Amino acid sequence: MKKILSYPLSVVYYIVFGITLCVFHPIQWICFNAFGYQAHKKSVDYLNFMLLRCLNILGTRITFHNPHNIKLDQPCIIVSNHQSTYDIPPIIWHLRRLHPKFISKKELGRGIPSISYNLRHGGSVLIDRKDRRQSISAILGLTKYLNEHNRSVVIFPEGTRSKDGTPKKFAVGGLKTLFDRMPGALIVPITIENSWKLVQYGSFPLGIGVHLKHTVHEPILVSSDTSENLVQTLQDIITNDL
Repeated sequence: MKKILSYPLSVVYYIVFGITLCVFHPIQWICFNAFGYQAHKKSVDYLNFMLLRCLNILGTRITFHNPHNIKLDQPCIIVSNHQSTYDIPPIIWHLRRLHPKFISKKELGRGIPSISYNLRHGGSVLIDRKDRRQSISAILGLTKYLNEHNRSVVIFPEGTRSKDGTPKKFAVGGLKTLFDRMPGALIVPITIENSWKLVQYGSFPLGIGVHLKHTVHEPILVSSDTSENLVQTLQDIITNDL
């Protein structure tokens, strides 16, 4: 019965989701071109707030437990497990004070209203996974930007999404690059639970009545340990309760 109900609700969700992206695309363009970074960032923040409201159509509940007062005078590396594309809007909205940026594949930089525009103009970087030199150059440029402006990057070190919520082993390479280039950064570990249930049937229909849970753990200084030890510590902290 629940899956049957998910079909009409998914149709309504996708219609409202698409309208939201199309409405915010020109808003972003105006904010970026007429008023600059801060105005554009505000438009992206509220875009993601509205995307969370779209999820409410599916009966989705979203909780974000963040008991830590993270200072804004240093860059941050936000590290999380990865279960679906729906992991991203809660992080952007609830950690908006940290100005989170993303390392995304270049294909996402075209064709998606609002989302592609933000990836191209909001401080994130687009990489060509087939071009290692371009990817490294883009990431190094991002770390320089983050250090200069005390902003944050989000990384999902599992490398791919978990289809059933089972955590995968964290890859060392991407995290080590960030740690080496951002020695003064603060690592913010996040555990995401249940977002895989939204796509348990695929992209259609979507799961309904899902409780998305996000827990922000105590931040860790990059300078507190070696890269290898930090990766293992983060994996233990993030996946311990999954």
